[in-house]
Amino acid sequence: MVDGVPTLKCFEVVFSNILTMASGLIVIVLFIMLVVGAFNYLTSLGNPEKLKKAQGTLRYAVIGLIIYLASFVILKVIDVLFLGGAGTLFQFQIGE
Repeated sequence: MVDGVPTLKCFEVVFSNILTMASGLIVIVLFIMLVVGAFNYLTSLGNPEKLKKAQGTLRYAVIGLIIYLASFVILKVIDVLFLGGAGTLFQFQIGE
């Protein structure tokens, strides 16, 4: 803030906070999906329809987890290969 007026520098902080909160929300949703899928699997009592639905929930939760982890790994690889591994990929900076 400059003299109480928000500037573009404030956008860096807001974007960083949104990215952090979204990442946390993704992990929470994936955990809930895994728990719900496992609960439905255990309580299906051999009913093929319920069993198939529970397996689908578990499958999509695992696929989501793999995509989330793969995106993080890809960004880290980009950081190492193209930015020299400085760790600045996740630090947002608007020109000074």
